[in-house]
Amino acid sequence: MVKISAVIITLNEEKNIERCLDSLVGIADEIVVVDSFSIDKTKAICLEKKVVFHENAFEGYSQQKNYANSFAKYEYILSLDADESLSPELKKTILLEKEKGFTEMLYEFNRLVFYCGEKIRHCGWYPDKKTRLWKREIGKWDDSLLHEKVQINEGIKPKFLKGDLYHHTFHTISQHIEQINKFSTLKAITEYNSDKRTNFAKILIKPFVKFFIQYFFQLGILDGFLGYIICKNSAYSEFLKQVKMQRLNKNAKI
Repeated sequence: MVKISAVIITLNEEKNIERCLDSLVGIADEIVVVDSFSIDKTKAICLEKKVVFHENAFEGYSQQKNYANSFAKYEYILSLDADESLSPELKKTILLEKEKGFTEMLYEFNRLVFYCGEKIRHCGWYPDKKTRLWKREIGKWDDSLLHEKVQINEGIKPKFLKGDLYHHTFHTISQHIEQINKFSTLKAITEYNSDKRTNFAKILIKPFVKFFIQYFFQLGILDGFLGYIICKNSAYSEFLKQVKMQRLNKNAKI
């Protein structure tokens, strides 16, 4: 049977990592964790679960994930974030592929977000296809500052697997707002470096358009109160990104 190396990067993930590791039982033949010197119980939990544990200073999501992949010893890599876990159905479909010796070199599946403990099935957040299982020699993580993706050799198409990858994202709305501030900076820098520019009209209009699309066209309204909060926060994220790009235009601090 072809074996799988599950690979995870962590930083202060004591609230999430045990759930992630437990979901890999029966699927992964080894679990590799590269930690960025957590100061909570992340390391202790990982060592208790007998994973292959390494520590490395964080230089970027893609860099850290590629570094972690270098420790994987098996043919297929299954890459998860610490706040993700495999649903029972996804575990079943991956196991069936594994028992068949893997019929493809690349696999993708949907990711389902849990926001403040509730499933979010709209807002443009679902279905959210992710490529997370591949034959190690065909790809690696790209150099994106944010929302990194696996770069796959040309001509290789993924097979879709049933079942969801659970994403246990923000436990509180405050956590979401904190990440918005951080990620809007990375988005602004990325777009500015791609020669994109903004102006006052975009700062006014784009957040409104973002909310309208997510809440009405992508049916965030069906996710109730949390759907409204998510769409408003997405609009706020767009506003911050545009403002920070404008600051970059003026060579000012963001």
